[in-house]
Amino acid sequence: MRNAQDVIDFWFVRHGSDDWFGGKAEFDAALAAEFAETHAAVARAEAWQWRATSDGRLAEIIVLDQFSRQLHRGSAQAFAQDKMAVALAQEAIAAGADQGLDQDHAMFLYMPFMHAESLVLQEEGVKLFASFSENLQKFMTGHRDTIARFGRFPFRNKALGRTSTPEEQAYMAEQGDRVY
Repeated sequence: MRNAQDVIDFWFVRHGSDDWFGGKAEFDAALAAEFAETHAAVARAEAWQWRATSDGRLAEIIVLDQFSRQLHRGSAQAFAQDKMAVALAQEAIAAGADQGLDQDHAMFLYMPFMHAESLVLQEEGVKLFASFSENLQKFMTGHRDTIARFGRFPFRNKALGRTSTPEEQAYMAEQGDRVY
């Protein structure tokens, strides 16, 4: 298993927003080559020692929330760690681990709220993203509005074996190629 600093360096130093949000197969493959074993260990809760530092807490959340999506794109496993990621984010915020983080680091600490299929958690996410750029706030409120409307993210339905309602099908057609 790689360590927390390896995760932070890979995510924030060696890569950036084009990779984080680009959905590129090359990035997914690079992440898998370096971190598939680490992801499996973190998903088994074997990285609890990382929580001793703010960067370690953030690294664990990134592995569970982001790496899961990169490693298991299009499958139910992409979302399997969401509840643990949001619980760890809540714990980190309660401990003040989000204080003093730059915007990119804080964004990924808060991202599990954006990914939660819970209106309560989405509303908290809107509050957490209130000090971010207008574009990030808009993205967060878009996620919240989707949960308020459907109670779930329709774009996950296929991967999770859920049947889409006609309203969800129309929404997905309007939105284009977008996955939450």
